[in-house]
Amino acid sequence: MEKSLCMLPAVLFLGLLTHSAAALINTPAPTKSYALINYTTTTRPTLNWTEAVKGESRDGTTPATAEPDIFTTTVRDKQLDTTDTSKERNKKEKDPRDRKTEDDKSKLDCPPLGLESLRVDDSQIQASSYQRSGLGPHRGRLNIQSGIEDGDLYDGAWCAEYKDRHQWLEVDALHLTLFTGVILQGRNSIWSWDWVETYKVQMSNDSVTWHTSMNGTQEALFEGNQNPETPVLGLLPVPTVARFIRINPQTWYSNGTVCLRAEILGCQGHSIYSHESGSKDALDFRHHNYKEMRKLMKSVTEECPDITRVYTIGRSYMGLKLYVMEISDNPGKHEIGEPEFRYVAGMHGNEALGRELVLNLMQYMCKEYKKGNQRIVRLVTETRIHLLPSMNPDGYEEAYVKGSELSGWAEGRYSFEGIDLNHNFPDLNNIMWDTEEKAADKSKVPNHYIPIPEYYTKEDATVAPETRAVISWMQDIPFVLSANLHGGELVVTYPFDCTRDWAPQEDTPTADNAFFRWLASVYASTNLVMANPDRRICHYEEFQSHNNIINGGAWHTVPGMNDFSYLHTNCFEVTVELSCDKFPHVSELPIEWENNKESLLVYMEQVHRGIKGVVRDKLTKKGIADAIIKVEDHDHDIRSATDGDYWRLLNPGEYKVIVWAVGYFPSMRRCNVGMEPNPTICDFILTKTPIQRLKEIRAKGGKIPQDLQLRLRALRLRKLRASTKAINRRREGQRMRRARSSQAWKVNRSEQMKETAIGCNLKVRT
Repeated sequence: MEKSLCMLPAVLFLGLLTHSAAALINTPAPTKSYALINYTTTTRPTLNWTEAVKGESRDGTTPATAEPDIFTTTVRDKQLDTTDTSKERNKKEKDPRDRKTEDDKSKLDCPPLGLESLRVDDSQIQASSYQRSGLGPHRGRLNIQSGIEDGDLYDGAWCAEYKDRHQWLEVDALHLTLFTGVILQGRNSIWSWDWVETYKVQMSNDSVTWHTSMNGTQEALFEGNQNPETPVLGLLPVPTVARFIRINPQTWYSNGTVCLRAEILGCQGHSIYSHESGSKDALDFRHHNYKEMRKLMKSVTEECPDITRVYTIGRSYMGLKLYVMEISDNPGKHEIGEPEFRYVAGMHGNEALGRELVLNLMQYMCKEYKKGNQRIVRLVTETRIHLLPSMNPDGYEEAYVKGSELSGWAEGRYSFEGIDLNHNFPDLNNIMWDTEEKAADKSKVPNHYIPIPEYYTKEDATVAPETRAVISWMQDIPFVLSANLHGGELVVTYPFDCTRDWAPQEDTPTADNAFFRWLASVYASTNLVMANPDRRICHYEEFQSHNNIINGGAWHTVPGMNDFSYLHTNCFEVTVELSCDKFPHVSELPIEWENNKESLLVYMEQVHRGIKGVVRDKLTKKGIADAIIKVEDHDHDIRSATDGDYWRLLNPGEYKVIVWAVGYFPSMRRCNVGMEPNPTICDFILTKTPIQRLKEIRAKGGKIPQDLQLRLRALRLRKLRASTKAINRRREGQRMRRARSSQAWKVNRSEQMKETAIGCNLKVRT
């Protein structure tokens, strides 16, 4: 009877799962991997299983009088063993890689509690002992990174003080939870190698009485790690309902000590998967592999054909196309005066959040445009937007196969060739700085459109096809503003990313430092997580004292895409580190969209700050390409596009702007930039020099107009007079120098004669 009573809550929980699954038969699941354990249905049972479990109150706390029973269930047969349903579903699948992915992910039906994503608070993690604060239980989080130096407050794991089998790391889930598995890693450290090779798992309802996970009649012994970084999943033989869970190391690396990083898998009574609690937007919140990404982009273009277009800029090493979604009221065409904007995601393949946010953004803008959302309508009609969700599709596919928890910190980061794409752009910074040091007149040193060095263009240069494709894309389209979406931290960085003389960490500002700081602040201040003053730091660096923005060179040195964009094109670009977790679990995607939605929109709107205009020829009224636009006191020029239009991002203020082009007289205007994100129109009309007009007429074989002949004569006369004056000045100078030299010779000769006479007189007297 007692045993039956203990099983009652488990039966109720199983009934709830069955009810939820039945309710989802006609409801599209957010992901195939978790279709059987999904709580997105809006029809909720009247009985909450956490209330029905004996010993737990409505607020999730366990009364002191509660019996510390552990409730095991046989739900694993339904939850984890999805072979039959998978086979039926996979009959329609043609791609074997897709089938493998789904089979692998069926092992992870319950989501992580959130040690890696920081949803689990430090106060919920305890340990039997720890060596020091920097190796305390709060550091035992999957994929947490340490600094270069061991021994500080932010080391790379929980490490027990003692090397025995009585050590444990404990997590309080706060609510009764169906625990299904544990993911383990070793210690992240440059200097030490530490990991747990085998471990046991214990559970409790009151943190006093503990029961070890059993494998039949024996205590289950789970295999841990064989190296510090690779995550290893250990599934419980029988998923168990409890509030507390402990990881109890049994053996560890022989030359190391008891150290680990962990994540816990478990389904809680309240819906972790509930999208309605994360976002009100009806978007496709899941991780999309290459095939699914193409389908989604196609569906958006079909839903909004008038404002969208999908095109490719090249292929990856493995032949996957680099797809771009264009959103504009006139897709496929550059419109004079309309700035070009881009978001680039997935440069590092395993930093998956940026990819999903860009895909969410496509869907959101399409839906909101159709609804008549005036903010979105204004963006679409006044801006040409380009969205590249995956710059490194090969790397993403590698990470996707392992999934969000098992791909680790680096798997999929690099291209198929093992190239870090952010380190693959040419170093234009040091070319500019070296030229400045050698130049007698620094004002003559180019500060923009610095050409790609010859070594980089050779056939045997180590340049990834993905990098080549993006560089070609940047050269073809006159982008004005961009952001490069990364993951693994919470901070926005701005150029320069490369430091002078390759200093490890040194603030290295650009000529537009004030505006770059504005851009970074716009995103960081509207991001719901970055703007939270109480948030926990991700790993070991604290960016909140810098308002969550930092100069790239002051963080780490790399001549990457941001610097290249600024020095080789007109485009200003920052890097956004979106989250502590590079590859968030699918259940985190709705809330991550809400965290970043406003930031993504308001950052795009900054493309309309500063001045813009068209540089035209006075006679033909046609736009002048490659006209140089110089702002006084800003040693970074830009150039006009093919149609003569230009955009110069600037903070509010009054500026002296000078424009010139080859064969034209320069022109100057004063342009005032206001506080509102609306550009000030500053058009320029340039007049050709007579010589340039003469060259063009002669090239066409035409007759020289009389007015031009007169201007040429006047110009030649002015030149003749100027050259005559110069020659006369030079001759007069030479004459004066000769006269001074002759006078000096005479004086010297006179002095010599006097000295000779005096000498003769002295001899006569003697």
